[in-house]
Amino acid sequence: MTAFSYTVIPLILTVMGLACAFSKKDLPGAFLKGAKEGLTSGVGLLPTLVILMTAVSMFSAGGAPELLSEWLSPVMTKIGIPPELTPLLIVRPLSGSGSTALLNELYEAHGPDSFVAKCASVLTASSDTLIYVTAVYLSAAGVKKSRHTVPAAILVMLLGIVLSCFLVQALGI
Repeated sequence: MTAFSYTVIPLILTVMGLACAFSKKDLPGAFLKGAKEGLTSGVGLLPTLVILMTAVSMFSAGGAPELLSEWLSPVMTKIGIPPELTPLLIVRPLSGSGSTALLNELYEAHGPDSFVAKCASVLTASSDTLIYVTAVYLSAAGVKKSRHTVPAAILVMLLGIVLSCFLVQALGI
């Protein structure tokens, strides 16, 4: 497999270089124009990302995830979701790296083949960092009023939470 990659990657680079050299179109100019537009978009998103990271840090440092976890655990148990997942459910919409760390902790505490770990795996694989993605996409598109976007996204996230544990239990995974 490594001999294949040692051959294919230089071959692709060579073909692309020859295509740029012999093309009648200005391919390097088009590349530079696209890189400039990407950089402009990145600089435009920077204030949104700074505000988002600050808010997430304040939320976590203030102890809100632990408090919400205590409040939501009885409700989670009644609808069939293990209460051990509550911290993951709170952090997942906010932080991808934080939810990955919590997922790892669940694996270590309960084992990777436990019901809790399987539910957490399905949930993590089938959801995204809702607040981050919404903020970045709306900011990039220049949307000032999100209207129904965030409530609809939260509803879908809640549905995903319930379905992840239901499917693990129903399919006997």
